[in-house]
Amino acid sequence: MTTVGRLEGKNALVTGGGSGIGRAAARLFAREGARVAVVGRRRGPLDETARAIREEGGEAVAIPADLSRPVEVLRAMRRVDRELGTLQVLFNNHGIFESGSVESTPERQWDRIVDVNLKAVYLTSRAAIPRLRRQGGSIINNASTLGLVGLRDAAAYCAAKGGVVQLTRAMALDHAGDRIRVNAICPGVVDTPMWRSRRDAWGRPLKRKEFDELHPVGRMGTPEDVAALAVYLASDESSWMTGSILTLDGGLTAS
Repeated sequence: MTTVGRLEGKNALVTGGGSGIGRAAARLFAREGARVAVVGRRRGPLDETARAIREEGGEAVAIPADLSRPVEVLRAMRRVDRELGTLQVLFNNHGIFESGSVESTPERQWDRIVDVNLKAVYLTSRAAIPRLRRQGGSIINNASTLGLVGLRDAAAYCAAKGGVVQLTRAMALDHAGDRIRVNAICPGVVDTPMWRSRRDAWGRPLKRKEFDELHPVGRMGTPEDVAALAVYLASDESSWMTGSILTLDGGLTAS
């Protein structure tokens, strides 16, 4: 396992760690020396991530949990306490995307999108803060460019991710005195299983070339692009950064 050791001695919790950005971040955190807990709803993918980390010489534990349920969040945190020790890094990476305008989105769907994308960030952060306060640490929230700009037919998702952006700023101010830094990443379109599962208005798979061309640099993002920024925010290199909302979008929001 190649490592620079930027996260040596740190314990990190990565939500949504079974695939995509979460898996890439968990593996890179481990390569940089962190002990990692991967948390999410599906045990199988979490186990695969943890196994990959261990095969590369790292330390990892897989913890299934529905992070929109307070009882399951606390249960997951207690397992982190037992199996890793004091937490220094929380990467709130979990999320779902479902299409719909305000008019077309059923209330149950609205609640599900907001619960997973926003409320669960509040719940995991609330449980992590007393632990992070012991030694100081970093909370990284994976928001979205859709927390900064709008998109047709994505009302609930935009609202939830906009909430994550503002929650990041509020937590950064509330906990600066606790030596807890809180920052957010706002990725553009990233090639993840969640993106690949989406369909256009006619039910057809999305065209990769069209999404590459949306970004001035000429390509979509990769999970590893986001993971690299997450490592920086988790490391002591970003010790003077808090309350920052970082776009990582190949120039998308600049155009």
